[in-house]
Amino acid sequence: MGKENKTIGLLYNGGRVDLDLKEPSVGPDVVDLKNFSAQTGLYTFDPSYSSTASCESYITYVDGTAGVLSYRGYPIEQLAQESTYLEVSYLLYHGELPTRDQLDVFRLKVKQNMLLEESVIKLFDTFPENAHPMSMLITSVASLSSIYHHDINVREPEDREAFFFQVLGKVPILAATILNHINKKTVGSYDEKLNYSANILNLFFGGIPNFEVNPVFSKALDVLLILHADHEQNCSTSSVRLAGSSGTNPYAAMAAGIAALWGPLHGGANEAVVRMFNEIKSKDRISHFIEKAKDKNDPFRLMGFGHRVYKNYDPRAAFIRATCHEVLDELGQDNNPMLELALALEEIALHDQYFIDRNLYPNVDFYSGIIYQALGLPKEMFTVMFALARVVGWATHWCEMMANPGLRIGRPRQLYLGPKKRNYIPLDQR
Repeated sequence: MGKENKTIGLLYNGGRVDLDLKEPSVGPDVVDLKNFSAQTGLYTFDPSYSSTASCESYITYVDGTAGVLSYRGYPIEQLAQESTYLEVSYLLYHGELPTRDQLDVFRLKVKQNMLLEESVIKLFDTFPENAHPMSMLITSVASLSSIYHHDINVREPEDREAFFFQVLGKVPILAATILNHINKKTVGSYDEKLNYSANILNLFFGGIPNFEVNPVFSKALDVLLILHADHEQNCSTSSVRLAGSSGTNPYAAMAAGIAALWGPLHGGANEAVVRMFNEIKSKDRISHFIEKAKDKNDPFRLMGFGHRVYKNYDPRAAFIRATCHEVLDELGQDNNPMLELALALEEIALHDQYFIDRNLYPNVDFYSGIIYQALGLPKEMFTVMFALARVVGWATHWCEMMANPGLRIGRPRQLYLGPKKRNYIPLDQR
């Protein structure tokens, strides 16, 4: 017996409009508005799309009220504990966990794309010394569209897959090149004996004499990459989808996502958190900054707390906090001043009614910057690391969107509040 169609009725202008309800695999029903304007002549008003499902997707589910995040149905807690970033990448792209042989083939395809064309390498010579790493990442990813454009057909599965592996292979090399451009060092090399995360560290620091990858650090990086791999229709993913919906070159769409991620209200928050710690300086100054954060007339903001979706503790934050302790313990920095400051700040905020009432719990950005700093990365690289993790989510969403035969270019409407019709006045009569 088929599933009964569900509708919701809307009374308007003396009549009734019935709107279909779409039933997701998990979560609340969704009102189908695609024909709403044609039926009523009206538009809906939803600033920043907080109540709008912009697409159908099978990839990631977030329940902000319950604090749930899952990739293809697998809870993030299980994946962070048991899996690896490449295995999670396979899961996101293919929809199922791989066998060992499938993962080996997947890893080989990524490895084959871990190289840069000479023209991209030369691009870094043109950047000024004080260029922000994210500006270099946006530019270098966009530059790939100048190389991969002649034969790419976004509607062909083979071309989409080639793009997916190109992105997964090249972005770590780009990130390593950016870091070593800043440090004036040599990019390390790929080591067949190392896993994906360990190889990233080797690319970053392998040009330093006698460098060896610490397994605690590579495991910490793997956890961070997994936790940041995807997060449903956030600002940057939506940017990739919106840009990609025009049929633009996929590397241009990826550059749009990176640009969106750079903002301090999105991926740039991890860098902003460390800047905030440096501004607070010590635990005895926390209460002063707590009061500043509560003052609506004060420009100071408490970074790393609260989330647009989560109204509970961010499920990723607890894992990153535990990973932070492991990294600092390995370094012999049990009493790391920044970690002590973070823990004290979190403890106060979690028990302060002001923050409780506003659901301002620690989010994924609160501890990640401390880990990246402990690994030897300058704070300007933190958002690059976020992008490095998120490219697999962006690429998977782009591939899913381009495989949809019903794809149409994204075109939001607006609530126009400007002047009504006015007649032009000649210049000499004004």
